[in-house]
Amino acid sequence: MNAASRFFLYAVLALAALYALAPLWVMLATSFKSLDEIREGSLIAAPQAPTIAAWSKAWSGACTGVRCEGLKPFFINSLLMTIPAVLISTIIGALNGYALTHWKFRGSELLFTALLLGCFIPFQVVLLPMARTLGALGFVDSIFGLIFVHVVYGLAFTTLFFRNYYVGVPGELIKAARVDGAGFFTIFWRILMPISGPIFMVCVIWQFTQIWNDFLFGVVFAGSDSQPVTVALNNLVRTSTGVKEYNVDMAAAIIAALPTLLVYIVAGKYFVRGLTAGAVKG
Repeated sequence: MNAASRFFLYAVLALAALYALAPLWVMLATSFKSLDEIREGSLIAAPQAPTIAAWSKAWSGACTGVRCEGLKPFFINSLLMTIPAVLISTIIGALNGYALTHWKFRGSELLFTALLLGCFIPFQVVLLPMARTLGALGFVDSIFGLIFVHVVYGLAFTTLFFRNYYVGVPGELIKAARVDGAGFFTIFWRILMPISGPIFMVCVIWQFTQIWNDFLFGVVFAGSDSQPVTVALNNLVRTSTGVKEYNVDMAAAIIAALPTLLVYIVAGKYFVRGLTAGAVKG
């Protein structure tokens, strides 16, 4: 590649990066401006007198409907919901994938096909049956109910990821462990777990992103005290009383998105590595 071609390629990539980052810059710049500066200045201009007042209000003082406690309690709700749901669905998915590849039983292929179909079922289809199930179990309007919903819905994806990853593990390795007297869980913990780091990162990032960003399940199944941050953000932005504070809205949106951004920044390379190691094969 000659110098002119290289320059053109980098110029196109730079323009694409600027185009992708422009909305984030507008959100950040607006969140650090006062309302007067927003009204009088340019949308993309840097803040002339930066202030964190909007961030403070978005976190602990903004009104989300009838409550004026900011996003803090709902952010905590999302953490209490997301972390257990991610861990449980990932561990069960790993066991399912292991069983469906190296401990096959009669009907295992049919079961895997049914789980695979679960990946393509829209959220809206499961709302009514899930509501009836939560009511029967007594999990209505609770964080535990949201955990249950996300674990059930996420199992199809985590099972698919782990099953496709474990297909690449030599069957002779598992057979040798069986000959030596190792059982189901011994093989899983001592042989498969040490080599499952990449696919665990894929599942954790996938599930964390899906669960944290979910709005539909949160607005349908959560009570007023168990709503996740996405529902609270929607209520904050749509609040129509008083002056419309765009700086607070932008700060709140960034706060709600920070965990997923941090997950991708910290573990993004492991996500790509896990995919190339076989998470989406066959």
